[in-house]
Amino acid sequence: MLQQAAVLLSIALLALPVAQSQPASVDIPGAPIPIRILAQSPADTRTELQVICLFRSEPVNTLHGSLAEANEKMNGLLERVRKPDLFRGELGETLLIVPPKGSLSAGKLLVIGLGDSQSFSPQRMQLVGEIVYAEAGRLGVTHPYFAPTILDGGVTGFATGDVAEQVLGGFLRAAAIDKVLQDDKHAVARLTFLAGPKNVSSTRQGIEKAIRAAARN
Repeated sequence: MLQQAAVLLSIALLALPVAQSQPASVDIPGAPIPIRILAQSPADTRTELQVICLFRSEPVNTLHGSLAEANEKMNGLLERVRKPDLFRGELGETLLIVPPKGSLSAGKLLVIGLGDSQSFSPQRMQLVGEIVYAEAGRLGVTHPYFAPTILDGGVTGFATGDVAEQVLGGFLRAAAIDKVLQDDKHAVARLTFLAGPKNVSSTRQGIEKAIRAAARN
């Protein structure tokens, strides 16, 4: 009887669902708009609006990591639209995608073009940050998720903190303008900034640097 009970217990344990570890999340203090860093792929987020970036639509700019994962989940949609006669990926160009049912968990996917990958510099991300704020406001989304996807776009020569600093500089400048125009209100109430687990610390340093710079202005 004891042996039979042990077997039944083993079967029951095997049938238990495996607990899913939650991605690391870090809230950034002192920001004029609440900001957190989330160590999660943009292909896996559950959000109303996920924002990613793509370099110019050229054969040399292949998709890696989370971009390849998102493309696969959408049955190759990103690759199909990345054409010189479709989404060119020029700096500041935007494309709003409603992911096919059963693919991404995000309700909408906003793609922002980064232009030429060979001449890329983090300063280019100032414009991207402005666009994130403006497009989220235009769409009525108060809590967008943003992933720079520079590394997954194939450009590896820049610290994630430098990129995050520039993104937040543009984002906070757009928020400050909006606050004046909307009589001390913000159209966007919160931002989640995605980073790989290895890049959370560097990303945090860059974001905090941008917040300090904004506070001085």
